[in-house]
Order: sequence, then structure tokens, then C-alpha cells
Amino acid sequence: MSNTILSPGEIRSIEEATLSDPFVFLGPHRLGPEHGNRWEVRIFCPPAETVDLVIPGEGAKPMTRVTQSGLFVWTSDENREPFTYELLVKTPRGSWKTRDPYSFLPQLSEFDLYLFAQGNHFKLYDKMGARVWRADGVPGVLFSVWAPNAATVSVTGSFNEWDRRRHPMRVLGSSGVWELFVPGLSPGDLYKYSISTPGGEILEKSDPLGLRFELRPGTASVVDDLSSFEWTDGDWMAGRAGWNPYSSPLSIYEMHAPSWKRPSDGRRFLSWPELADELIPYLKETGFTHVELMPVMEHPFDGSWGYQTLGYFAPTSRMGSPRDFHEFVNRLHEASIGIILDWAPAHFPSDPSGLAKFDGTCLYEHEDPRMGVHPDWNTLIFNYDRNEVKNFLVAAGLFWLDKYHVDGIRMDAVSSMLYLDYSRKNGEWIPNVYGGRENLGAIEFIKTFNSMVQKEHPGAITVAEESTAWPGVTNPLDDGGLGFTFKWNMGWMHDTLNFISKDPVHRKHHVGDLTFSLLYAFNEKFILPLSHDEVVHGKSSLLGKCPGDRWMKLANLRLLLAYQWMHPGKQLLFMGSEFGQWTEWNHDAQPDWNLLDYDEHRGIKRLVGDLNSLVAADPAFHSLDTDPEGFRWIDFNDPDTTVISFMRFPRNGKPAICVLNMTPVSREGYTLGVPEGGIYREVLNTDAEIYGGTGTGNLGSVQSLAKGMHGLPYSIDLVLPPLSALVLKPM
Repeated sequence: MSNTILSPGEIRSIEEATLSDPFVFLGPHRLGPEHGNRWEVRIFCPPAETVDLVIPGEGAKPMTRVTQSGLFVWTSDENREPFTYELLVKTPRGSWKTRDPYSFLPQLSEFDLYLFAQGNHFKLYDKMGARVWRADGVPGVLFSVWAPNAATVSVTGSFNEWDRRRHPMRVLGSSGVWELFVPGLSPGDLYKYSISTPGGEILEKSDPLGLRFELRPGTASVVDDLSSFEWTDGDWMAGRAGWNPYSSPLSIYEMHAPSWKRPSDGRRFLSWPELADELIPYLKETGFTHVELMPVMEHPFDGSWGYQTLGYFAPTSRMGSPRDFHEFVNRLHEASIGIILDWAPAHFPSDPSGLAKFDGTCLYEHEDPRMGVHPDWNTLIFNYDRNEVKNFLVAAGLFWLDKYHVDGIRMDAVSSMLYLDYSRKNGEWIPNVYGGRENLGAIEFIKTFNSMVQKEHPGAITVAEESTAWPGVTNPLDDGGLGFTFKWNMGWMHDTLNFISKDPVHRKHHVGDLTFSLLYAFNEKFILPLSHDEVVHGKSSLLGKCPGDRWMKLANLRLLLAYQWMHPGKQLLFMGSEFGQWTEWNHDAQPDWNLLDYDEHRGIKRLVGDLNSLVAADPAFHSLDTDPEGFRWIDFNDPDTTVISFMRFPRNGKPAICVLNMTPVSREGYTLGVPEGGIYREVLNTDAEIYGGTGTGNLGSVQSLAKGMHGLPYSIDLVLPPLSALVLKPM
């Protein structure tokens, strides 16, 4: 032991990685006057046979092995100025040269740590996690992780044979953040954080801010660098900044990326570039303005569809690398297609490699299960009251807008976040400080996130899946609202599907299911969703919900889709529904693309494309979409025929007349009030033969009569095809 001034106990702490600050013992140290103010350099490298200290201009200086476990020491002969050096490490498997990780000063600034502690470091992802870094001009990777209750933290990986003794990290003051810069590492290196708890348990954790993960069932994080991708979507991003989502067409194709289409060569998933090759022409053909992906964030269980996320900053490795996902988004934008991501900050799974009891304590989640466990999904609920957790989540959402240029975030399960008693019985929840049921921390998180999106990403949208009557979900923040751009209209969805599933002979008793939504259609800014949730878990496909024989089912589906596009609000449709999928969605399969070999299914797909084209071309269907001035009933009180009719108005120009016949009875001579005289052109008829219908209609146009009806000065006599929707425009 005479080759070092370290005591046996200090050496043991190095060998056992029990140091909260390994820099106290490892790296370069100036010895005191009693040792002649010399320098002692110490490294711990178990696989090394020899280690040389290489000082520029002085050559290699052999280090002395102090212990069989791998502690090497070099002591200078005399006092000298501080110096830089490299380590030449030789092992039975080869040799390498590197800078000493324990020769660098802390890299995270006091300001970074202050902002994080305050919950205001909204670009946390630029600093924490594993980030390609240069320290004193030396390239490598900076590892940093928040684990305030850990006894020690080490970074382990493919670069150190997963040996937690070789790269122990230091804790930065009272911040709870552990840090280590490791020179020489590069993208592709696998790593984890090895955390010892005060009780002596060793936890192996993925990186909460990891940019990439190995493919499940592996749980390691992967070093990556997002800065190298060269975007070519400048025109799209500039146009988006001035885009008004309320007065513009917005039609969303919702999809589960891994199961949209399976490769033909036996692989499980398409890559992101392969998906772009197939998806972009399909979206252009069908006319959707945006695609919404169910969560692409890394998740361990395929059956969660991504909603049980572990890698909040990493696109799933199932479909390729982060660069592949960059390319996917870039190509969508070059094709003038926007992209929205589903995001699930309401809960996370309890997998041992993830956020659960991250440092041995309930760090990201509440300790009390009445606050910290979700009763519906048996997952864990974030502790929104903790600054660092709120900061983590806000940064996680902003990350995708910043680094991947996505155009919107749909926040999943917002209701479960807003209410402390969500899905809980009396005695199973804890009131807030005022005795109420509102989750004040979650509300503050949501408002902060929406505020930052509006500030940092002009033109990007946020969407709430909120199923209750919480007031002001889409109201501005300065007006007391939550600040979302849009809210899913779950009431419209439930009522409409309830109506369309009924036998037409009974529909006259349920017309209120269709008309009720117009009582509140302008209270919020709505998206009308026919989403994945409605075509899974025994609920049947949209086509399967429709009653009757094959002809009636197909006609009903065309009628349903037309009503969705005609109703005030924006549209969202789940994959497969656009061509009349017969079976439920199965995430282990793909939609029944072979159905497009049949005219009637190609007809439904053509109808969806024509509906999108109609909405895009006619401002009556989008310019006043969130304004009550853009809608007026013609007649919603004709239960005997079960026909409803209304007008959609543009900001300037002529209205569109919408008529829906909800029964399989063809009606000739149906008189309908209209606002002006002249010829009315039939611009859409869902019973047209090109859509798979009977071809019944009005021969392209009708002439108005100078006879008032429905409180309007003119009228038209129409032929209403069975189970059909018509759109007419005055010429």
C-alpha cells in the first residue's frame, strides 16, 4: 500500500463503488506539503494488465498496480503545475488510449441545476441524459441522471463490460443530479444507470432521458446524437407558424404505426422510411391533412400500443433509429402532411428498468397508492406536485416539437389527470389542500405545457382527450382555460355511434342523439373522433356496428362518415375505417387491405377522399368551424322520416346545404327550405354508384321554388336516396 496515500478503507470504497463523489479519490490529486506537493493520479480499471500515463511532450509513464482488483497509481517525482494526460490501457483483448473521466470539472452549470429544481428547465433534454458532448475540447458523452435518494450511481454499458465499479458518478451538491463525462464514447454505445439505494439494493435502470433504446425485451439505453440530421422542411415549418388551425381544413388519419402494414418478407415491422414510402401516397390519395400516430415513444409491451411509455424521449426501436424517424417526419412535411403524436403523461408502467421507484424511493410517482397507482391500468401516476417531475414531463412533450418537428401533441387520458377521484370510490382518494377533487399539480403541469407550446412552437397544436364536462379545456390560459387548441368531442362520438347502431325502424325515437351535440358544439374547439378506442376490445369495427344486411351496413357507414365531415368540428378517423374494415383492429395483424379488391370498399375509400376534398375546397366546411355563425339548422324535427338538414356557412360566400336520410327508404319530392333562389348543384351524394350506392339522386342539380319552407324564403324538391347524405350548393 506504500504506492498510494489512500487508506485500505478508501481503496475498498473504490473497489466496491460506494462513493457518492468518486472524484475525491480517483483522477489527479495534488498531495499536501507533507508529501512534497507532488501529484498522484489514480484510476480503477479491472480488465487492465498495464496502464501508462501519457503526458504530452513527456512520453508514457508506467502506472503502478496497487491492488489485484485493478487500482493503478502514478505519483510525480516532484511538485509541478497542473497538467493534462491520457491513459494508455492494455488488456488481454486489446489496448486503447483515453482521457481520464475523473480529470474533468462538472459540466452541468449551477444555473441548469437551479432551473431544474425550480421546474423551469424546459430544454432539459439538451443537457441531461446521455448527450454527445465536448469537455475542454475532448469529445465524449456526458451522462447525468436525477436520483436524489441514491447512495451511489454508476453508469454501466457496453464500453465497460457492465461493471458498475468502473464509472461511478458524482452527485452535484443538493440537486440530486449525478453526472459523469466519459471521453471517447460515441453513438451506438449501450448503457444503463446502476443505482445503489441507502438500503443496499442495486437497481439497474434505463435512462429517463434516453434518446434511443435497444429493441425489447432488451432494456438498455443507447447513446445517440440528434444534431446531425439535416432538415429540409423549412417551407412547411414557416407556413405552419402562420397557420390558423380553427379556420383551416384539418382532417386527421389516426394510425398505429407498427400495425398499419406488415412487411411482406416476414419481418415484424416496416422501418420508418419504408412506412413513409407507402403512407405518404396513401394520405395524398385520401386527402388527409395530418396523420396522428398512437404513441411512438419507447414502450416495453406491444399490447399497450405505446400508451405505457418508458422512453419519453425516444422513438420506438421497433421501426428503426431516431434518424429514421427524423426522415419520416421530414418526408411528411415535404409532402405537405402534418404529424400529431399521441402522448401519455397520465401514467407509466411499473417495469423494474423504468421510472418506478427509480432511486429506491417513489421519485416520479406518489408514494401513497391513493395518489400514485392508476386503478384502471394498474400503472403508476406521476407526482405532478414535484417540480422536477413536472419539469421532466413538460420537457418530454416539448422535445418532440423541438427535435422532431412534430406539429401537434394529443394528450391522452386528460380526465384521469384532472380529477383526484377518477375511477375511485369514496375513501380511495385524497382531496387537495382545499378539500376538492381537482388535481392542482396536474392542472398546473397542463397549463405550463400548453403555455410553452404556444410560446416556443407557433402553429403547433395540442389536443385533449378529455371525456368529462371540465370547463374551458380549449379556452385561453389568460381566460382561465387549460389552453389546449382542440378537445376530442367524446359526447358526439358516443351519441352518434349509439344512433347509427340502432335499427333504422327505431331511429325516429333517437334523433336527439344526433342533434344534442349542436347544443354544445361551440362551447369548445372540437375534433370529432372515430378513433381506435371505438374499434377494439369487443366493440366491433365501424362497419360492424352498423345494422342490417351487407348493403345496409355499407350504406350506413357512408352515411356516418359523411355526417362526421359535415358536422362542425375537425375530423379524426382510425385506420381501416376509411375503406370499411369488417373486423376489429388487431395490433398483432394489419388492416384487411385485400378488401380494396372489392368495388364497394374502394367506394368507401373514394368517398373519404372526396369528403376531404370537399372540406378543403369549400370554406363553408372549415372557415367558421368553431363559430356558431357557421351553422344553422334547416330541420331537425322530422322524426317520422328521420331526415335532418342544416346549412354550413363560410366567412364569405354561399352556404352548403346538408341533408341526411337516416332510413333505408328512398324519398321523392322531399321539400326543403333554402336561403336563396336559383339552381342548387348536388356536389356530394353518398349513394352514388362510384361509392358503392344505388345511384339514386337528383341528376346533378335541382331548381329552387319561390315557395318558403322551414323559415327560409325558397325551397327545393329533392330525391333522397336511402341511408344517404347529400350536399348541395347554390350556383
